[in-house]
Parts: sequence; C-alpha cells; structure tokens
Amino acid sequence: MSGGRILVTGGAGFIGSHLARALIADGHAVDVVDDLSTGRAVDVPEEADLVEADLGARDAVQSALAGRSYDAICHLAGQSSGEKSFDDPCRDLDSNARSTVALAAWALENEVPVLLHASSMGVYGQPAQSPVAEDAPTLPLSWYGASKLAAEKALAVAAGGGLRSVSFRMFSIYGPGQDLDDLRQGMVSIFLAMALSGDPVVVRGPLGRKRDFVYIDDCVEAWVRALHGDGVSGPLNVGTGVGTSINELLDALLGAMGRPDHPVEEADVRTPGDQYALWADMSHMREQLGWAPAKPLREGLEAMLRWAADE
Repeated sequence: MSGGRILVTGGAGFIGSHLARALIADGHAVDVVDDLSTGRAVDVPEEADLVEADLGARDAVQSALAGRSYDAICHLAGQSSGEKSFDDPCRDLDSNARSTVALAAWALENEVPVLLHASSMGVYGQPAQSPVAEDAPTLPLSWYGASKLAAEKALAVAAGGGLRSVSFRMFSIYGPGQDLDDLRQGMVSIFLAMALSGDPVVVRGPLGRKRDFVYIDDCVEAWVRALHGDGVSGPLNVGTGVGTSINELLDALLGAMGRPDHPVEEADVRTPGDQYALWADMSHMREQLGWAPAKPLREGLEAMLRWAADE
C-alpha cells in the first residue's frame, strides 16, 4: 500500500498524531479528521490535510468525507477514558460506536478495503486470569469498554460486505506527546504530571494493581504492519505480555527522574470501571503480524522524561 492515501481519524491526538507522522514518513498521503476536543491542531503533521469534524454526530461522516477516497482508514477518534465514560454514557456511545458504524458503512459504500480500529483492553473487563488472549470473555466494566466492544461487533458485520478490519485492543500506551494536563486519562502521564508539579503522586486504588505498559512507537509499528497484513483481521492485543504493578511503575518512573523518595499516597477511592490486574497474551499478534514490542519500560520512561523536559 506504499504511496496510498490514508485517513487517520483522531490524528490530532496522542496516538493518532504519532501514527500520521509514521505514515507520511513511509510515503503515504494522509488526511486527518479530528474535532480537536482533546487533540491539538499543532500536533497534526504539516503535510496532512486536517478536517475538523465530530464523527460521532449524525451524518458527520458523510459531510466530512464527501468527495474523498482512501486506500485505508485508521480510526482512532473517540472518547478514550473509562472514567470519563461515566460522565455521559450516551455521548461515549456516539463517539466510539456510532462513529465506527458510520465509517464502516461509508467504507463499504466507497470501496475502501481496510479499516483499522482503536479498541481497548477495556473490552475484557476483569478477566479471571492474565495474560488475557483475544478469545477470552468480553465483559466490560465501563461504558467505554462497552462502546468499544459494540464497535468491534459492528466491524464484524461490515466484514461480511468485504471490509477487512482489525480492532487493536490496546493496553496502557505511554510516551512523548501524551497529555500531561489531563489527570483522568493515561496512568503514566498522570503520575508524571503529579511528580513534575512537586506534589505527592496520589494513586487512586491499590498499588498492587497491574497493567501492561506499551511504548508509543511500538504501538504505531503494530498499526503500520497491519496496513500491509493482507488477510489479518479481527481483534489483536497491543501489549507487551508483561504485567507491571503500580508500585513497580512508580519505582521505575521516580527512579528515572532521580526522585526515588518522592512522596506517594494511596487514596482509598476507586475509579469507576477500574480493572484490577490484566496484561496481554501476545501469541496471536506474533503469529499474525510478527510483531513484538521493542522498548523496555525504563527506556520508554526515560524517553518520555526527555520529551517532558522540553515542553
């Protein structure tokens, strides 16, 4: 698909902007659609054509994409916080599920062969054990997880019409470019922002919880490979296969900052829809795309710190 035109929705956001830059570097022409509610226009590559639109609104896809054609769609636009989904569950459904249904229908109508979709580990809820594979039960604990799962099911319907789709069940993505001002999304960026402010790092929930932390460049590589992965479809985990406790994360982060004694407070409050412990089984991803993460956690955190120092 070298040299093709690709639509990146949510291309002004953290993951989307990184992906847009990688696609342009590979020789693709890129259009970005973003409503700029959380993303920033300044993060959209200069070479990309930015269309400002909320794809969760009725008829927005038809109006935003009228007269355009693409070789593939990378759909990352949407509400991306389990906690925030409890603020307005219907808005979450529009943002994540309605937008995906509308894009899939548009892709079929306009003969776009491939749609890659940003799903989430949130679809699993709290699995009985980890690592969790793609065939595990999907029992979301948040409206966010439910809306992402609904989008996956919609893409399975579109597959019957010939649309090849991949839903990336992304675990905890982190790295340069993550929003340090948003303290309700992104565990690494939240803790980093607190530490940089000089305040204690306040952890809502037990320090023994475990997550699977994936560096942004590794995540983007999975998306790029899937574009060229003819025959690859369905859900794929994007993780490392390693469960890291919150304690271990903080030790690594504060150690990399040279602040091993920075105060950490464990708040006796839980985030709605929070999952206690889960990390990815990466067997299917390795088989389908030959992909494995390259960046160890400590190196990724150090790269994020160098970026933050320049902000």
